[in-house]
Amino acid sequence: MPSHPASPNTVLANALTYAEDVLTPRMRSQRPASVVFTVGTQINGAPHIGTSLVQALTFAAAARVHDRFGLPVSVTFGALDNAPHEVVTDPASGHRFQRALAQALDEHEIRGQVDTLYGPLFKALSALAGVPYRVETYSEQQRGKSFRRTWLRVLPRVDAARWWLAPSNGVPHVRVPCLAPGCGWAEKYAERTRVRLEGADRAVVSAVCLHHGPYEVIVGTGYGGYLDLATLYRNLVKELAAADDPSTLHVMVKGGDWVFGSHLVDGALQALGLPQGQTPARLFCPQVVTDTGAKLSKSLIREGHAALPQGAEPWMLDTRQWPGSLTEYAEQLLTLAEVLFADPRHFFRSYSAAEISRMMTTTTGSTTAA
Repeated sequence: MPSHPASPNTVLANALTYAEDVLTPRMRSQRPASVVFTVGTQINGAPHIGTSLVQALTFAAAARVHDRFGLPVSVTFGALDNAPHEVVTDPASGHRFQRALAQALDEHEIRGQVDTLYGPLFKALSALAGVPYRVETYSEQQRGKSFRRTWLRVLPRVDAARWWLAPSNGVPHVRVPCLAPGCGWAEKYAERTRVRLEGADRAVVSAVCLHHGPYEVIVGTGYGGYLDLATLYRNLVKELAAADDPSTLHVMVKGGDWVFGSHLVDGALQALGLPQGQTPARLFCPQVVTDTGAKLSKSLIREGHAALPQGAEPWMLDTRQWPGSLTEYAEQLLTLAEVLFADPRHFFRSYSAAEISRMMTTTTGSTTAA
């Protein structure tokens, strides 16, 4: 069986010569001095093949843009340490509470987990692709002045965007963990959380703790409590903050499942008045799916709601089990990236876990499209 995929034509693929052509309109209109590719993931578990594939495609895309446009490029890995570590239901109120990794572990432990689970692969991909990278945890991002200044700037106008950020109830979630020593619990869906803006550079957030009852947290520019925003809200603020730097084109690299959510983020950005040309560029990567068409999910398989797809291998759920060296794994990922980038038909589509397994364990040379 040939190592290359047989990919159908699509409207988008038919409009492009190369997959990275989707970035050309932004390159021509913004004329940046550099390009930063940002890719993020939750770090509360071992990476699976979908995560590794998107990361490898990020480095490959950066290298292709550098070669094509002659601009400095780099990769930023967003380590989402606000991922839930514990989630419980308060029997008295029925409300759900969570304690995130960032509140359960100290920063040294978080960095150690990132270095252990992701550091070796990133170092290998960086060396092979010739693209530098840096790691930024969400904890670091949320306490940065740019992120907080942007959030405070959004607050007076958030009503215009709230139905985009939370279409079911119009309440974008803001979580501020309890500051009591050793606590760090926050209401998961922020039902009783209220935000009060006090001037241009600070807000007071009132919430209810699982163990300590009502409390208040000050969030200011460069100081104050931990600011944890729901996923769409967080992406809105992150992308608005990135738009403040016109000399750099920020490319948000995401899995294909993010296509649907990004429509809402775009609606929120436009509701806040951001011109279309200032929004960060996005590159949606192929999604790894099961034979039912669902995204390959460790949690569904672990919980018994789905089986490991036929033709897939256990290492695809925990890439540390790859039967070879880490360098060989990185090389195979970048070889696969070369195949996917060889034709837009190969890039803008999904792949079954079995097909990805086949291509990852087969020498991939020539490519064709059908």
